[in-house]
Amino acid sequence: MPAKSFPVFDLSRFETATGADREALGAEVDRICRETGFLAISGHGVPQEVIDRAWNAAHDFFDLPAQEKHEARAPYPGYPYGYLGPELEALAKSRGEDTPPDLKESFNGGPLSAPEGLDDEQALAFCYADTIWPTGPAGFRDAWTAYYRAMEDLAARIMQVFAVALHLPEDAFAATIDKPISALRALNYPEQAVPPKPGQLRAGAHTDYGSLTILLPQAGSGGLQILDPAGEWVDVPPVPGAFVINIGDLMARWTNDRWVSTLHRVVNPQLAAGASSRRQSFAFFHQPNWHQEIACLPTCLAPGEKPKYEPVLSGPYLMSKFQATVKPAA
Repeated sequence: MPAKSFPVFDLSRFETATGADREALGAEVDRICRETGFLAISGHGVPQEVIDRAWNAAHDFFDLPAQEKHEARAPYPGYPYGYLGPELEALAKSRGEDTPPDLKESFNGGPLSAPEGLDDEQALAFCYADTIWPTGPAGFRDAWTAYYRAMEDLAARIMQVFAVALHLPEDAFAATIDKPISALRALNYPEQAVPPKPGQLRAGAHTDYGSLTILLPQAGSGGLQILDPAGEWVDVPPVPGAFVINIGDLMARWTNDRWVSTLHRVVNPQLAAGASSRRQSFAFFHQPNWHQEIACLPTCLAPGEKPKYEPVLSGPYLMSKFQATVKPAA
């Protein structure tokens, strides 16, 4: 998909618009989410310094020797946070597809604190588990935390756009995401010196699980692809100064499939062409509150139509999906 044809939405324009102009911009997002569920967000207001500090800290972390990175590793398969080494996750398994593990490594962090008074043991053991922080590089945790907070704020603002796009009050989602169980993931796709196994990708074909994902791809990089409505895999280009946004499974369920949780993947570089370069990205997975019931929104149900899905709870749904992707202990 050429960059010039990839939809770019100016968030600052929406936030300063009123009346019919605001409704028209909401309708634009509705159209995009019905067609592909992927768009770029410009005018987001996230300070470049916050982005750069987190990006450089993650890059320096992935540059560390394997032994140092493993000091921050997840303590057991299925633990959601900390360092996850190469070939320990197969995202396609979340869809029931058996593939070799993905050619990537990641560092993962969850909510910065648990809600006061929360006593749900599953929530505390999974989404609110401790992030296993590395001892280096210097400033890593502070840079990560600042970026996480910026993504929380940006996600809430995008959810306001979504509410307008779905003909709901602008604050319709506010109570469903005031204690989100979102996660931030830094991803490193190492250089590939040897051919991958049959069916092995940098990230297998999958959909995301929550309400929306905010992706920061490496400038000038390739590899991210989405399955378009015609059934063809097309490239998603990095857009300078913008984040790539896609909706997830829970938003598709909320909208009764009015909006598309699009299948996407990260393909391998072409070794013969000398394009075996390392690739980095950030993905912020925005997820509604643990106990939030996800059921069809009234504005997404035509007269006489029935919901396609039974209601689910945000947290248990996320946990089941995540644990299906993790390689079991040997």
